[in-house]
Amino acid sequence: MFKRLREDIRTVRDRDPAARNILEILICYPGLHALWFYRVAHFLWRHKLRLLGRVVSHLGRFLTGIEIHPGVEIGRRFFIDHGSGVVIGETTNIGDDVLMYQGVVLGGTSLAKGKRHPTIGNNVVIGSSAIVLGPITLGDDSRIGANSVVVRSVPEGCVVVGVPGRIVEGRCKREMDLQHGELPDPFSEAMRLILEEQIRLRERLAHLESSQEADACSEEVTKRIEALEKMFENGNGAQDSH
Repeated sequence: MFKRLREDIRTVRDRDPAARNILEILICYPGLHALWFYRVAHFLWRHKLRLLGRVVSHLGRFLTGIEIHPGVEIGRRFFIDHGSGVVIGETTNIGDDVLMYQGVVLGGTSLAKGKRHPTIGNNVVIGSSAIVLGPITLGDDSRIGANSVVVRSVPEGCVVVGVPGRIVEGRCKREMDLQHGELPDPFSEAMRLILEEQIRLRERLAHLESSQEADACSEEVTKRIEALEKMFENGNGAQDSH
C-alpha cells in the first residue's frame, strides 16, 4: 500500500512542474486526494459494501470537487491536474499513465445496465473540459484536445479535437504533454478555406463588373471581409488553453 502511495506522489512531481515538495503535494492537490478517496471506496465496492463505498465516494466528491464512481477501474500513475469538475462514470476503465485535466467528463449514453462508459488506454492525455461519452475506446497514446466532445472510438496514437471530436493527427509521439496551442483547429481551417474562395469569387466578380462598367461591391463590405481575413491570418481563431 505504501509503495502505491509513494508512486502516486512521485507521479504528481513528475507531471506538474509547480509541485515543489512532498508536503505541498500532500496538502494542495485535490486530484491526489480524490484518487485516494477512490481507492478506499473501490475497496469497499469490490467487497460488496456498495452503500458504504458510495458514501466514501460522495465524501471525496464533496471535499475535492471530483466525482469518481467506486466501480471505476483505474490503472497505475493516474493523475488529475487541477481536478475541479471531473466526473468519471461507473463502468469506466482507465489504463496506466493517464493524465486528465479539470472539467473532464467520462460519461454514459444509455440507461441500460452493463458497459456504458469509456475505456481509456495507456498513456492517454485528456484536455480541459473534454467530454467522452459512451462505451467507446480511446487507444493508447491518444490525445484529446480541450473542450472536445468524443462519441466514437479513437485509434492508438491519434489527436482528436472539435465538437464532435475529429481525428486531426495520427501516430503522435509518446509524450505526456498536450500542446494545446499547436493543435489544428478545424473551424478556423474551414473559415480560412471559405475566405479564400470568397476572395477568388470577389476577384472574378470585380473583373466581370469592370468589363461591364458596373459598380464594385460596397467599400463597407470590402473592409469587413478584409478584417476577417486579417483575423484568421493572424491566428485569432478558437484556441485551447490550459
